[in-house]
Amino acid sequence: MPSPRTAWSWSAFSSSLSSPSNRSRSLHASLSGRVTSAKVQTYLSNSEIPFLNLAFEQHLLANSPADSVILFFYVNRPSIIIGSNQNPWLEVNLRLLRQSDSPVQEHVDLARRHSGGGTVFHDRGNVNWTVICPSNQFTRDKHAEMVVRALRKVGVERARVNERHDIVLDQGDRRTSTSDEDTHKTPFTSLDAPASLKVSGSAYKLTRGRALHHGTCLLHSPNLDFIGRLLRSPAKPFVKARGVESVSSPVGNIGVTNSDFIDAVHEEFARLYDIREKLGGLSSLSPNEMLHSDVVRDAVSRLKDLDWIFARTPQFELSTSERQSDQLPEKLCTVPSPKNVRWPIAVTSEPQSLTEYNSRLKSSSKPGTG
Repeated sequence: MPSPRTAWSWSAFSSSLSSPSNRSRSLHASLSGRVTSAKVQTYLSNSEIPFLNLAFEQHLLANSPADSVILFFYVNRPSIIIGSNQNPWLEVNLRLLRQSDSPVQEHVDLARRHSGGGTVFHDRGNVNWTVICPSNQFTRDKHAEMVVRALRKVGVERARVNERHDIVLDQGDRRTSTSDEDTHKTPFTSLDAPASLKVSGSAYKLTRGRALHHGTCLLHSPNLDFIGRLLRSPAKPFVKARGVESVSSPVGNIGVTNSDFIDAVHEEFARLYDIREKLGGLSSLSPNEMLHSDVVRDAVSRLKDLDWIFARTPQFELSTSERQSDQLPEKLCTVPSPKNVRWPIAVTSEPQSLTEYNSRLKSSSKPGTG
């Protein structure tokens, strides 16, 4: 798995791409050929850069054969990933991300993915899994159930899929016996038990003939106590937004290693698609290999672009006072997310900060600025 000490320089790597070695050309050609032709593909990224992993994931969806099945694992450095139709000012404490006293002891990236769903926090104690398959083989629970079966094989009896298609750990006492094949109920499921802990959320992207289902899995995150602070925006009471708003849930760590989780899911993936005889080991991918084409490099640049992260936000409204239900008293401004705003602009809960925001928004939107 990626080491916490791993350093990776985008500028240095970009320079190296201008004159790739013969070996690099061979590796890139081999990977490109496999992505576009192999019917079964399984990968483990050795990069912990969220923009690169998301870009390569999208590349797999767009360029793999229509009848192929793909499993992709990656572990990101600390980062917050918002859904394609979400509002970062509503979902994230942007000011806390920029402060030197942030509870996370290193920089936290902010990225917007292509799929829908809610906002999630990633770090090295969280493994991300992706399954890409023909759309006629996809259901919202299918791959979450696959992960639950894998977790149970490594001793996590409390894991199940809930009604929101998330994976949770039941917190009740053992009361009943259940079938091992029932991935939606455990011996600890009870209506009067403490709230289940969410350990894996999912998001989806459907294209013509193809489906991507990816999810997180909290295994041993050292930042568990800080996730709520990072994903709690002080501007939320003052914002009325379109798009998808995240649903808050209590979270917990599962307590297994990254490698044990990956091995178990890999095995269950082979069983689910009945490809054990065709499935070899996971192909380990370096950043150089994943950035094998102009398409992937361009995708990384786009995902890092502040216009993609911030200006793609659906229109929203700000108020000088806390909104009640759907009402916005003393509406201050409508924010259409213009392309030439100087991003990011942090919003705090004080009304004067919103006034300042409006002023900065208007001045930044003038032609020739930004």
